[in-house]
Amino acid sequence: MKKLGQHLIIATIFSLSTTLPTTLWAKIFIYCSEGSPSSFNPQITTDGTSNNASTHTVYNRLVKFKYGTTEIVPSLASSWKISPDGKSYTFKLRRGVKFHTTKYFKPTREFNGQDVLFSINRQRVKKHPYHHIGGGNYEYFNGMEMGKLIKNVISVDDYTVKITLHNPESPFLANLAMGFMSILSAEYATNLQKKGEMEQIDTHPIGTGPFVFRRYVKDTLIRYRSNKSYFEGQPKLDKLIFSITPDASVRYQKLKTKECHLITEPAPADLKGMMAQSSYIKLMSAPGLNVGYLAMNVQKKPLNRRMVRQAIGHALNRESYIKAIYLGNAMVAKNPLPPTIWSYNDKIRPRSYNLQKAKELLKKAGYPNGFNISLWTLPVSRPYNPNGKKMGEMIQADLAKIGIKVKLVSYDWPTYLAKSRKGEHQMIQLGWTGDNGDPDNFLYLLGCAGVLAGSNVAKWCDKKFDRLLTKAKRLSDRKKRIPLYHQAQEIFRRESPWIPIAHSKIFRAMLTNVDGYKIDPLGGDIFTYVDLK
Repeated sequence: MKKLGQHLIIATIFSLSTTLPTTLWAKIFIYCSEGSPSSFNPQITTDGTSNNASTHTVYNRLVKFKYGTTEIVPSLASSWKISPDGKSYTFKLRRGVKFHTTKYFKPTREFNGQDVLFSINRQRVKKHPYHHIGGGNYEYFNGMEMGKLIKNVISVDDYTVKITLHNPESPFLANLAMGFMSILSAEYATNLQKKGEMEQIDTHPIGTGPFVFRRYVKDTLIRYRSNKSYFEGQPKLDKLIFSITPDASVRYQKLKTKECHLITEPAPADLKGMMAQSSYIKLMSAPGLNVGYLAMNVQKKPLNRRMVRQAIGHALNRESYIKAIYLGNAMVAKNPLPPTIWSYNDKIRPRSYNLQKAKELLKKAGYPNGFNISLWTLPVSRPYNPNGKKMGEMIQADLAKIGIKVKLVSYDWPTYLAKSRKGEHQMIQLGWTGDNGDPDNFLYLLGCAGVLAGSNVAKWCDKKFDRLLTKAKRLSDRKKRIPLYHQAQEIFRRESPWIPIAHSKIFRAMLTNVDGYKIDPLGGDIFTYVDLK
């Protein structure tokens, strides 16, 4: 009844905001999202659901990606200089930027260098008072070895920050535009520490971004209001509501009844229907910078055997998944990188669907009669896997043909992510949408540092693969980086810690009065520049 009441409230608000003149009523935008955020602090999350709920609404970073592109442009830093040796970055900070005022915090000063130091050092310095708050697991920061890379961070003055690196890092500036490098308020952190409420920094966010967090009702909705003091200018939307709707078909029904302005991850089966309703529904699509995959925990038997992993790869009829689950709106994957990103190795041979080969490999590995194993199925719709349950059932049926008996398991999204970071799974469905357009952003998911950080859910550490990644990201010349990434993809293909499944198109559906929305090539839903006509 409580959830029904929330939905009725949303529908009433929507009806009023769309039938009465905007001069009399605030512009209230309702976004049907696919899941609940695991946190409101992007320092400790990696999933797109949480990213949308915090990174793109509440926070800013020193630099950002220009809307709808992967071009790096100024944000909280108005300009920057890089030293000739590539080891020093000096940022001039924007003046006059205000942190959010909410019921739980009222700032007494504007953004300055102390906030940059706090945000980086919380993740970098183990003795920092906030380092262990929220579990002390900074999956991105540690998985990308930012702690080993950053030598020092100093505030030269209130509006100048200098970051010194131990060695050059080609994707460093792009990494600073990613969600985990969002800038939090040091003053807010100090206030919470004095009150003994430090954990609230991850649940009651304070940022400088376009929208101010107001309220979260778990698994139901998130409410925001526009930031009237936003340094880029107040957003055109007065209020933003995330209506959490995990089922894709329910999201579509809400769009048809105008309970939502925009829905994420429409089901492939609904796309034709949306196209037929073009009088009031607008469907947008773009190539996806993504990969969906089946990861195998190599620390658990029998997945520690390379031939077992290869056998599983040969047993999966991935073409059938593309037809049945993506309805043709994807291509079979063979590499951990999508073909839309530079350094993709097109010479790699895809692992063929070959049951006889799979049985031979299992026999050589010592499992002629197969074995029992569990597979975790994705509980939310993502572009790289729109229906985890159905894919799980198809994988289950395929593996049964070679004697592998699969038990399907799933959890709610935050629990699924938390348990996978700890390595509790055997096989798991996951995927990735690029954060910065650099191949390192995909391949780091397979690096040795990610085993401890939790980002490497295959728990696979190959020293040669790791050395290639390290060498590549320290080079500034793209031409020299490409052959190193090609070699890394060859090792990946041989060792098979993942079975790449698909690279999919991205779709978004919205009412025709939604104006200014662009599909983000990096997978986010950004409402800063959106308006209602």
